[in-house]
Amino acid sequence: MANVAIVGASGAVGQEFLRVLEERDFPVENLHLFGSQRSAGRKYSFKGKEYEVKLLQHNDDFKDIDIAFVSAGAGTSREFAETITKYGALMIDNSSAFRMDEDVPLVVPECNAADALVHPRGIIANPNCTTIMMVVALMPIEKLSHIRSIHVASYQSASGAGAQAMAELKNQYKELVEGKEPTVEKFAYQLAYNVIPQIDVFVDNGYTKEEMKMFNETRKIMHSDVRCSAMCVRISALRSHSEAVWVETEKPLSVKQVQEALAAAPGVTLQDDPATKTYPMPLYTGGKDDIYVGRVRKDLANENGITLWLSGDQIKKGAALNAVQIAEYLLG
Repeated sequence: MANVAIVGASGAVGQEFLRVLEERDFPVENLHLFGSQRSAGRKYSFKGKEYEVKLLQHNDDFKDIDIAFVSAGAGTSREFAETITKYGALMIDNSSAFRMDEDVPLVVPECNAADALVHPRGIIANPNCTTIMMVVALMPIEKLSHIRSIHVASYQSASGAGAQAMAELKNQYKELVEGKEPTVEKFAYQLAYNVIPQIDVFVDNGYTKEEMKMFNETRKIMHSDVRCSAMCVRISALRSHSEAVWVETEKPLSVKQVQEALAAAPGVTLQDDPATKTYPMPLYTGGKDDIYVGRVRKDLANENGITLWLSGDQIKKGAALNAVQIAEYLLG
């Protein structure tokens, strides 16, 4: 049994932590919820008991905590990491704050669970949601033949920008139906009936930070020299992300080989039957644990290429579930 804290308990991922911990009957001895000034005092139920969100402060609140699931943004993670870990709590952090630090493991349990065993700073980083989903689907292919390069276009739902963004998208559709000007606050542009080819800010090479995360994080998780070129796009789906992925492997692979590997892989559901129009869609992958993969084909532009389509729940496997699976692995 473990004493568990959730930091950022009122956010979309914090709420998902509560659902996932209960759903998986995680061995929680005592539960502590933390949040900002805005969310302190709110109450949430877990396994029939009510818990109040405490204000996150630099004090001794984490003295008896074994595992802290943290999803309150990179700034908060950096500021409070020492406070959270100083008495021995393991911080599983959902932000981008420590992902590329050499002494912080970046873990997707289906790919590199053993990396979680060595965490000298008491911190394990949860990767970016788009990266998590992609590497879960690519690791079975990597085991067949080393992947040299990846091209990926993501189709990312409103949930990636948080609970308020999801509410804004719903509200925009309502406002447009009522003939009103849509409210735009969480995104650069109206998202309803639109796609926005930018997620996060641009960097000097013309890519966004989100796209560079996919390049850098994939290499660290897969212990690989693979090069990943991404185009990350926000779409008006509410909750699940999808990705179109092209990979080049060292040796040519058949579609059957890849499909069989995916069907047998942990955390993957193969949903691939063009004859019956069976393929993954975000409408149906929301709330599910697995990454759903379909449209597996040979790449017509590359004899060593395979292309596929995937979809998965960004808040669940892309955030909360991945972190809980890390904790489950460490607890054995």
